[in-house]
Amino acid sequence: MVEADLILLGLSLFMVATLYSITGHGGASGYIAVMVLLGLSPQEIKPLALGLNVVVASIATILFYRAGHFKGETFWPFVAGSIPLAMLGGYLDLPIHWFNLAMGGVLLLSAFRLAIRDNGEEGLRRPALGVAVISGGCIGLVSGLIGIGGGVLLTPLLLISGWANAKQAAAVSAPFILLNSISGLIGIGMHSSQSIPEHLVLASAFVLVGGVLGSFLGSRTLPMRMIPKVLSAVLVIAGLKLFYV
Repeated sequence: MVEADLILLGLSLFMVATLYSITGHGGASGYIAVMVLLGLSPQEIKPLALGLNVVVASIATILFYRAGHFKGETFWPFVAGSIPLAMLGGYLDLPIHWFNLAMGGVLLLSAFRLAIRDNGEEGLRRPALGVAVISGGCIGLVSGLIGIGGGVLLTPLLLISGWANAKQAAAVSAPFILLNSISGLIGIGMHSSQSIPEHLVLASAFVLVGGVLGSFLGSRTLPMRMIPKVLSAVLVIAGLKLFYV
């Protein structure tokens, strides 16, 4: 990549990390959109997106936990089901055509998730153990296959099902994303000799700053209703684009 493209990549990833981390997300689906639009290959995108997820989700996990929003009784069943299947998904490879279709679908789901409003505390309930474990497993498998942490799938499930409000969903999704991303990277490493992506260090610096900023705002200052909607339009465009490449 030429210098101008690297600067554009870094600034775009910074904006994605900031916006996503407001909602407790690592940003993989947004990073994927940016990298697809800039022409990176699927072989580069999957490990790079997961690596950046680890950086931002680590920050979000700490800050949302310190703000008192984390609910362990909601988190543990989902992550117990997800980790082994996220590793399996990272180990498996999809053909390029199916990679594009799956990625486009995930980006459209991400756009839908970003448009969801917080329903507050009214009517919240704990998920049944079996449902949570099975749901976590399904999310983990899909996440590992396509190179995301699964927050864009878990968060809307928590909100729509009445298992968490937006802040609680963010606090549960952040460590879920972190552990799934690590599991996915382990799965990739088990079957691939691919070296560390060349853009990882530069990209990590940009998302680190964005992740700190967004996680602080989301956990301490801002409501999570308006800002993420701005990104949903970008994800719709990128997701639809993938159905035609």
